[in-house]
Amino acid sequence: MMEAIALLLDRGGPAIWAIAALSVATLALILWKLWRLALLGAFAGQRAERAVMLWQQGARDEAAAAVAGRVGLRARLVRAAIGALGAGLPEAKAREETTRIARRLLAEARAGIRALELISVIAPLLGLLGTVMGMIEAFQVLESSGAAADPSDLAGGIWAALLTTAAGMAVAIPAAMAVTWFEAIADSARADMEDLATRLFLAGGAH
Repeated sequence: MMEAIALLLDRGGPAIWAIAALSVATLALILWKLWRLALLGAFAGQRAERAVMLWQQGARDEAAAAVAGRVGLRARLVRAAIGALGAGLPEAKAREETTRIARRLLAEARAGIRALELISVIAPLLGLLGTVMGMIEAFQVLESSGAAADPSDLAGGIWAALLTTAAGMAVAIPAAMAVTWFEAIADSARADMEDLATRLFLAGGAH
């Protein structure tokens, strides 16, 4: 298996090495992003929902306690909104502060996505570049050999050239899928935070 990989890397030239490096970076970014989302509590929101329900029922202290010390995105947003409302700020200022916190939290949720987007664009372009360069080399060999050109040598050169395009696509596809999934998680968190904040403000400030 390792010998086959080494052969592919050798036949693919510089482009395949660059794509291999991108594949490692893609895997590392996806694993890091999953770890970050887990730390940010992007997949949980029960505490935030409970806090909002308590706030709507008038149990303001219990609502604040429900999200105290929680690290989830939704819980942190609710805690910020409750803090702004409980401080007796004018509604406009409380909304502005809550919006500021929401933007910061969403920026944390989207961290790393741009890098994956870049990889999904660059990888197939590198593959195409490698293919074009390989085809140029193959036809240079054909031109210099003239009638004595060996079709098997030409086919081998073309095969090696097309390898980079396949490798680029193999990296770009999972990167693009990861981008779509992570964007969906961030969008879901944004929609939930908007809903939670709206319900808190509709319930009003501290009594």
